[in-house]
Amino acid sequence: MRMLLLIALAGLAGQLVDGALGMAFGITSTTVLLTGGISPAVASASTHLAEIGTSAASGLSHWRFGNIDWGKILWLAVPGGLSAFVGATFLTSIPADAATPVVAVILFGMGVYILTRFAFDRSGPTVRAGGLPRWFLSPLAVVAGFLDAVGGGGWGPVGSSTLLASRRMEPRKVVGTMAAAEFVVTLGASAGFLLGLSTSEIPFTIVGALLLGGVVAAPFAAWVVRLMPARVMGTLVGGLILVTNARTFLLAIGGDALVGPGMYAAVTAVWLGAVTVAVRAHRREKAAVESPEQQEAPTTPRVEV
Repeated sequence: MRMLLLIALAGLAGQLVDGALGMAFGITSTTVLLTGGISPAVASASTHLAEIGTSAASGLSHWRFGNIDWGKILWLAVPGGLSAFVGATFLTSIPADAATPVVAVILFGMGVYILTRFAFDRSGPTVRAGGLPRWFLSPLAVVAGFLDAVGGGGWGPVGSSTLLASRRMEPRKVVGTMAAAEFVVTLGASAGFLLGLSTSEIPFTIVGALLLGGVVAAPFAAWVVRLMPARVMGTLVGGLILVTNARTFLLAIGGDALVGPGMYAAVTAVWLGAVTVAVRAHRREKAAVESPEQQEAPTTPRVEV
């Protein structure tokens, strides 16, 4: 019972972060299950089965708060769902561990880029006007969907972070759109797992615990992302990518595992500093827009006779 409660809390915490920042439910849940001794295929299958409910609740909540760009859903959901089905079907024969370091290096670099652009860049607006071409969205969905099924999480870290790095969408629209499309991706991955695994291998009590925690958190997370400023939200996402990939990145570049705690501390300190800078920058930008001096028209000097 205690284990199920911890899993439910992991699902709740993961969905709070996932619904607000566009990533973490899959990675958090899969990591908890792997730590408990569950095999990678069963852990990923359990996470994706729970995500059918959590992604539906999250997508509905984001829709209610106006966080979804419906014009991009089809180009993300369909290729992502098909790719996730393929990844789930062949998980047992795919050397996912070999790809993990490469993905970690790519994501770590992307995290640095996103953190820098949103927290420290003052060269232009936080989000630039302009659409994203369909030929860009569909291949991105294929890669993100495949990695999501194989690694137990990847739709948000790969897809959301790439769209945020493009700075062609509002962060809240990125999170909401990816959350809505994730429902189809989760269906594809779950179908693949159900074909490749026996239902007796899937711990449905664990699936239920993850589902309960995630569904409770989904509406609150969607409300938070609607209110969060773009600059602050982008900085939070960039830091989250850095923290979650720090250890794997260090090992991938041949670093010593003993350096890990120091690296975590340094990355966390940089992240907190960047968030502080982003909050202050947002306040200055808001004050400049609302300043009466910016809105008053020049007056004609009075001439006394």
